Amino acid sequence: MKGMLEAIVGCMSCGKSEELIRRIKRAVIARQSVIVFKPALDNRTDEVTIASRDGKRCDAIAIDRPSEVLERLNGGHQVVGFDEVQFFGPELMPVVNELLDRGTRVIVSGLDTDFRGEPFGVVAHLLAVADNVTKLTAVCMRCGGQATRSQRLIDGKPAPFDAPIVQVGGDELYEARCRSCHHVPR
Repeated sequence: MKGMLEAIVGCMSCGKSEELIRRIKRAVIARQSVIVFKPALDNRTDEVTIASRDGKRCDAIAIDRPSEVLERLNGGHQVVGFDEVQFFGPELMPVVNELLDRGTRVIVSGLDTDFRGEPFGVVAHLLAVADNVTKLTAVCMRCGGQATRSQRLIDGKPAPFDAPIVQVGGDELYEARCRSCHHVPR
């Protein structure tokens, strides 16, 4: 039996982690064996949990490399979750494929685009092969419209196009913006 890949994506502050936590909690209620991973690079919370902006939490294991996932699975986990999946590189795909071949339900959540508005790393590939995609939106912090972009800020101004792609941060570095209000100086 093949597994199922569910992807939860969107911009900053749209509720991706909250939705992942909701699905994980439902799997626990259904008495399914669950394990959740997060990149060690994301140090905004502690190493043993993921958290939503509204305070919901879920146990998680911080890993440096996707290959650690298969090493840590001691049996038949029915559900495997990944938060902040954009921080994992292409080496995540063989791990996800192995889990799916084992019949595992895999749930990933992360940013679909980087601060430039371009596809973010491995997420584009995950979206292409996912069985189910949920794309969430936030509220634009400028106009109140439907935000689909993550605006990186440096000293309150939009980060330039040549800024590093990966910079871990929250509301102090990023704002949710609609397409019209999103700006990346070149």
